Amino acid sequence: MDSVEQLKDWIDRCRHIVFFGGAGVSTESGIPDFRSVDGLYHQKYDYPPEQILSHSFFIKNPEYFYKFYKDKMLCLDALPNITHKKLADLETQGKISAVITQNIDGLHQKAGSKRVLELHGSVHRNYCTKCGSFHDINSILEAPSVPRCDCGGLIKPDVVLYEEALNENVMNQAMEAIISADMLIVAGTSLSVYPAAGFISYFKGSRLVLINKSATPYDSYANLLLQCSLGEVFSKL
Repeated sequence: MDSVEQLKDWIDRCRHIVFFGGAGVSTESGIPDFRSVDGLYHQKYDYPPEQILSHSFFIKNPEYFYKFYKDKMLCLDALPNITHKKLADLETQGKISAVITQNIDGLHQKAGSKRVLELHGSVHRNYCTKCGSFHDINSILEAPSVPRCDCGGLIKPDVVLYEEALNENVMNQAMEAIISADMLIVAGTSLSVYPAAGFISYFKGSRLVLINKSATPYDSYANLLLQCSLGEVFSKL
């Protein structure tokens, strides 16, 4: 039995599958990742992307932050790819109990997934740092420079920046989902960003699937390892 056939067989047998995905899930929708050869970390800016996307930089230099954010972090024309769509189908079939994502693009929801745990937030939600009121994506797009609330406060995307902690409630839900899963599919992530990468240790089952083009630090723990593109795998399911 080849790897994809093995994956199909396990999906047929399981009822509480959790999918944990990273940037590689959305690259086939045209959204760049950070660490690949042509990713954001290898492009040239006045400051390193890690610095621009930090909390302290956002506070000190919101004009440059938003210039970069609008240019490189908002990919609003992107559409769900076969992986997003197949995961939504599997949830409808009662197979997927949760999608945990490190992505902020909202493509899982656009594809139809209902239970999506966004570890790093979403570009589609924004809030005022002064009064706490929420604003949709148009508040960012329509602002000539730095978006401001009617109260005068600075509007911040509801995304986790460097130097910021992950949402504790979302983290707890993700951990609980993984603990209760009968299969964990980890895909499109280098498993190098913590604490998210550490979530894999909460899975105690015997069906740990890793799908990623390049090697990860957790490959030796996988019960099934597929080193290829997600589209290649999910188009066959």
